[in-house]
Amino acid sequence: MFIDKVLTAIFGTQNDRDLKALLPILAAVNAKEEWAKSLKPEEFPAQTKKFRERLENGETLDDILPEAFALVREASWRVIGERPFDVQIMGGINLHQGRITEMKTGEGKTLVAVAPAYLNALTGKGVHIVTVNDYLAKRDADSRRPIFSYLGLTVGSILSDMDNEARKISYECDVTYGTNNEFGFDYLRDNMKVDLKDKVQRGFNYCIVDEIDSILIDEARTPLIISGAGEDDTYKYHEVDKYVGELTEVPKDPKTGEYPDETFLTPEERAAIPGDYTLDEKSKRISFTDKGMLHINEILHKHNLITGALEDEENFEFTHYFTQALRAHLLFHNDVDYLVRDGKVEIIDEFTGRVLEGRRYSDGLHQAIEAKEHIKIAQRNRTMATITFQNFFRMYEKLSGMTGTAATEAVEFNKIYELEVVAIPTNVPVARIDENDEVYLNEEDKWEAISNEIKAAHEKGQPVLVGTVSVEKSEHLSNLLTRKGIRHEVLNAKNHAREAMIIAEAGAKGAVTIATNMAGRGTDIKLGGNPEFRAGKRAGTGATEEQYRAALAIEKENWKKDYEEVRNLGGLYVIGTERHESRRIDNQLRGRSGRQGDPGRSKFYISMDDDLMRLFGGERMKNIMSRIGMKPGEPIDHPWLNKGIEKAQQKVEDRNFEIRKHLLDYDDVLNEQRTVIYNQRDSILADENLSARVMSNAKEDIEAIFEDFEYEQKHNKNSNAPLVALNEKIRDTFGLQLPAESLNKEALIAALQNDLTEKEMLAGKENLNMFIRYQYVQIIDRKWLDQLETLEGLREAVALRSYGSKNPLTEYKIDGFNIFDEMLDTIRDTVMSRVFKVRIQLSPEAAEQRRRMAEAQNQGINARHNEAQSISEQVAQNAAQRSVQSSFNGAMAHRQAVNSAMNQRSQGDNITVRRTMPKVGRNDPCPCGSGKKYKNCHGR
Repeated sequence: MFIDKVLTAIFGTQNDRDLKALLPILAAVNAKEEWAKSLKPEEFPAQTKKFRERLENGETLDDILPEAFALVREASWRVIGERPFDVQIMGGINLHQGRITEMKTGEGKTLVAVAPAYLNALTGKGVHIVTVNDYLAKRDADSRRPIFSYLGLTVGSILSDMDNEARKISYECDVTYGTNNEFGFDYLRDNMKVDLKDKVQRGFNYCIVDEIDSILIDEARTPLIISGAGEDDTYKYHEVDKYVGELTEVPKDPKTGEYPDETFLTPEERAAIPGDYTLDEKSKRISFTDKGMLHINEILHKHNLITGALEDEENFEFTHYFTQALRAHLLFHNDVDYLVRDGKVEIIDEFTGRVLEGRRYSDGLHQAIEAKEHIKIAQRNRTMATITFQNFFRMYEKLSGMTGTAATEAVEFNKIYELEVVAIPTNVPVARIDENDEVYLNEEDKWEAISNEIKAAHEKGQPVLVGTVSVEKSEHLSNLLTRKGIRHEVLNAKNHAREAMIIAEAGAKGAVTIATNMAGRGTDIKLGGNPEFRAGKRAGTGATEEQYRAALAIEKENWKKDYEEVRNLGGLYVIGTERHESRRIDNQLRGRSGRQGDPGRSKFYISMDDDLMRLFGGERMKNIMSRIGMKPGEPIDHPWLNKGIEKAQQKVEDRNFEIRKHLLDYDDVLNEQRTVIYNQRDSILADENLSARVMSNAKEDIEAIFEDFEYEQKHNKNSNAPLVALNEKIRDTFGLQLPAESLNKEALIAALQNDLTEKEMLAGKENLNMFIRYQYVQIIDRKWLDQLETLEGLREAVALRSYGSKNPLTEYKIDGFNIFDEMLDTIRDTVMSRVFKVRIQLSPEAAEQRRRMAEAQNQGINARHNEAQSISEQVAQNAAQRSVQSSFNGAMAHRQAVNSAMNQRSQGDNITVRRTMPKVGRNDPCPCGSGKKYKNCHGR
């Protein structure tokens, strides 16, 4: 400690050194001021173009900073009559350098943000300026837009009531104002879109956060969550459970104990095998035979559970329900794999025999077991997407922020966001007098002292701002003041616009304003009142610009007299009714007084019954005060007491920081997974050749399948079982049955490649790609919802592992990533399997065209190429006019008219598909709603 003090005395504090480093850059900006003044109005946007050209030619933002800041300073003076002070330019430079600028209230932070926003917008990647509410986002965008427009840049604002198109336009602007909630929710919504064109955001380049301590500290513990009701399919599990007993297992060979070898059987012989399913107890897997699929179809139709074919898209999930129901009945057993307790199915860990608290089987198996055990399956809201502000704002390439109070949280900003805090000096020295806290024994005595103090200040005309910690305390004080006949205003957070107006008038002579902690954000309290607000009232809502200007001139003259009068009365008197658990909140309240060198006064009133004093002093402190002679109604006032209270606040701040750090440690695991899944999703939406991705996945799977086969063959030389298992695996995965003599890797890969090529030719490359994309997005979204639920349950479960001397966070990371890897494999395998199992059912006209194409194949390769091309075009153009609709009709509603002839099938069945929408003529309006003719829109 002693060495630190000596070094500080010699070299100054870190903050002193940071400020010293800003001075040469400030001097360079000031040196360019005369140059900026010499420019004509039309030269300002032209200069912006030159800056952009210089950046393209290799210069950096730091190279052009002096000129850019000087240009902004001059534009601000010409457009709104405000010339940024040197300290404001220093604050702007600090923001550009990716740090937090701490500036006292009233120092003009809204204007400080303009120069760094302009400079960083020159890259063309966009700049986001974040405020705490919609009112401030709109107000700041509207008030700063004239400056940016003068410089040739566009400004947008994101408000909660905007639609998707309006948001997209605002994000395309050079500078975009908005709230932290809207930016965060737009990110989550963008990653739920099924078309890249529908996304509204365009990346995370540079962000300036106003009131950064409020957003990145106070709100950091609350994640943003988009939730919705999960699909109510609970009745399907119960219905399927009723009839699952009607299905029978394929009989095994009495001698070998194995299922019949289908390797050398014809399709007709396979269909004659009795039984509906086979089961593999080792891998806990169920496989349906062709007969089993037909039996399920009969059961569902008999009990009116479906209309149409089982393989239609709206019915296909019933196969999944029957699979999980059979697994629940045959492969998972009560008191072995799980137990039923308090009306819940709880999983038993197969290795330890302990209950896995909070865990659920995935993919509908848990619901199937609940149906088996006749337990109610409750429909629940599902978290569809979530992110914390900590992880959202860390996505920006460069992050900075402004506030009046960041120094007390400097450690947290540095550890979590790698942000340094630099306190910028005020333009004029602070003249406010901060008095010692006044401490009372009882709360009633404190309230009486506060109301008497307010009355004394009010009678002499000094404006008073009273800060309370809750609405309840505000109302209590309001009642006391009403009984004493003191007129006052009470602020709450329900109306941001009205709140800003009231706080603007809080400096008028005799004004008494009671406000909760958040009151007054973003609006200065001017001594004598607010002439702009008064001018607006005088001119009226329908006033012209000239009428408003005339009213403003009158009000400014009146305000000058009021300002001097209030100034002579001592300025704004800020009273705190108790200490907050964070010093930063107290400093924010205190900082409302003493703006721009104005006089002011602040004082906090405390009782030993206040939450902070009770938690850290308790009855013991109250008893000590009584023993040393402190009596009810008598205050105690001492600097040592102030230091004691500050230490108590510091303890709470440290505890809250640990809580936020702990939450972030867990959320980082989710964040890594979210980044991977969103990036994968985006790459799939952008990929125009998804069949190549599917084929690549198939080759990897084939390698693994044949590796297992070769291993099993080595250990079962005298058995046919490995070959049977290989055939079944290929049939289950790809829907293919190869002859025994050509059952090898090369033949299988060639068969699958031919299958994809044929589908691409018949359906059209674009339509096949759209089908695969829809399958990917549908399954990714569904599995990601399951993953969010699983991680939530896992987080609760790992807490118990600390009793076994294990680190819960480490356990959470290991289990979480194992589950995530399994999920990625499941997504990949499910999509791949569906793509190969899909079959094209052609109409008679298309079949005839295909026959003609086959004939043309004998006439030479050029003719074959042209014929194939014409057929693929025909299929793509006339898909809506043929009954070749497929299982990917649901891919996008506006693309239904051009969906290809694809239909999901299982285990090699061909499916007859019916048209699900009216026939669309080439000259009819396009079903997508564009207003164009079909032939000029999706029929092209």
